[in-house]
Amino acid sequence: MRLYHRPITLIWAGLIVLAGCTPPAVTADLITVRITADGSTGEISIPAGSTVQDVLAAAGLEAVSPDRTEPPLYTILAAGSEILVIRVTEEFSVDEIVIPFDKQVVRNEALPEGETRLIQPGVNGVHEITVRRLYEDGVEVSSGTVSTVVIQEAVPEIIMVGSQTPFTQVEIAGRLAYLSAGIAWVMEGSTGSRRPVVTTGDLDGQVFRLSPNGEWLLFTRRSEAENEINSLWVARVAGGEEQLIDLGARNIIHFADWVPTSVLRVAYSTVEPRETAPGWQANNDLQLLSFSTSGWVARPTVALDTNAGGIYGWWGTNFALAPDGVRLAYARPDGVGVLDLREGVETFLRPVLEMPPLNTGGDWAWVPGLAWAPTGNILFTVRHAAPADETSQFDLTALPLEAGGPVPLATSSGMFAYPATSPILVSETGELAYQVAYLQAVFPDQSETSGYRLVVMDRDGSNRSVLFPAEGEPGLLPQQVLWSSELRPGSSGFWIAFLYNGNLFLVDTVSGDSFQLTGDGLINRLDWR
Repeated sequence: MRLYHRPITLIWAGLIVLAGCTPPAVTADLITVRITADGSTGEISIPAGSTVQDVLAAAGLEAVSPDRTEPPLYTILAAGSEILVIRVTEEFSVDEIVIPFDKQVVRNEALPEGETRLIQPGVNGVHEITVRRLYEDGVEVSSGTVSTVVIQEAVPEIIMVGSQTPFTQVEIAGRLAYLSAGIAWVMEGSTGSRRPVVTTGDLDGQVFRLSPNGEWLLFTRRSEAENEINSLWVARVAGGEEQLIDLGARNIIHFADWVPTSVLRVAYSTVEPRETAPGWQANNDLQLLSFSTSGWVARPTVALDTNAGGIYGWWGTNFALAPDGVRLAYARPDGVGVLDLREGVETFLRPVLEMPPLNTGGDWAWVPGLAWAPTGNILFTVRHAAPADETSQFDLTALPLEAGGPVPLATSSGMFAYPATSPILVSETGELAYQVAYLQAVFPDQSETSGYRLVVMDRDGSNRSVLFPAEGEPGLLPQQVLWSSELRPGSSGFWIAFLYNGNLFLVDTVSGDSFQLTGDGLINRLDWR
């Protein structure tokens, strides 16, 4: 801001006499013009053809930017012209503006109808606004905001409103965790026994995994920091006071999970944020880190360096830890394979199944689902085949890791079959048996947009049974279903948990009986241990 201008005494000259040592050859014609500046008005005689700039110089006046004149400085004047010198000043003021917080209402059936609970108190935001005001001869003529700086983001107030409905309560083993409207909940013992375990309201659902013993929850939270998509955290869910630990890992999209052989050790893969779709560039790496119950977090170790990730590797690689905790299966758009994490063993990707990547024609890439057999000797996945007519086909396939080639179990299952294996059952003959659940596309030729049916079969593809939904009902959205860790009390079947219309359902794998457990339509992730 120009806080001052040099005081000028307006010199009103009568006539400017042009003199020389010898008689002049020509005498220039003089004209008279009027000048108004700094609250005074006067006249001055100048040679014809002079500009406004010439007149100001002759009168001993200055027009320093942002001052202005009417007419402009370059204007050639005529007799009787008037010049107005306008003194322009500007001022900047900085104000703090309070931004009121929003109020969000979340319905939840863990509370009785009409009961409310404050989940997160609201906090007003503060913005610093810089305003520029423009004055002409001391009179304000305009103002405008030139910058806004966020000092503190507003934090919404979250109020949970009870909407408990009389859904049937059933017994369950272990802990069933679910994510609803950014808040993590668990059920224990019975589907009617529910409690929140992470109430920050900012869980994004990219990662949502219970530890093998069910005592900890691994999850991601949205991040407001620059060049950060989210952050990786753990929370104790075994009861008692809420405990949250920031693991220090950032930008997790495709994979993070617990190492089965270690209680407090996790593995994860990262991406680099990008402005262009899909919003990231995958690193296709694999890192391991440990933490303690006191909140100490070790430095991560790199098990797999950043790499291209094969064809369409920008999207990212997914991983699935084997039951032994030392092997991982990986899936990417062009194939499936295994890598070994044992000390002393060189870490490298060993392809088990190669296939032509699907050209989606969009800003996403298709990656097949993965599931380990509970015995650790077979991988279940979806195989993409592109026949001569270029019509894509997707088959649920078993991949023996010790001998033999791929075995198709369910042809034309659809691209989002997402196999899931049951716990081991010992048959009457002493054989170790298990089942495979998967999603079957209602319209296999349009499996990208088709609804799906939940199907269960034996590990060899026999004894196939469609469990949900009923014929004629809308299909399931693509998802990974979850098996209970134990048989349903009083039944020879397991529970399978899944989402339907944003609500949590259980279905008995033998009787086919299904139970709706929630009704708010806000659930988007599950895990069960």
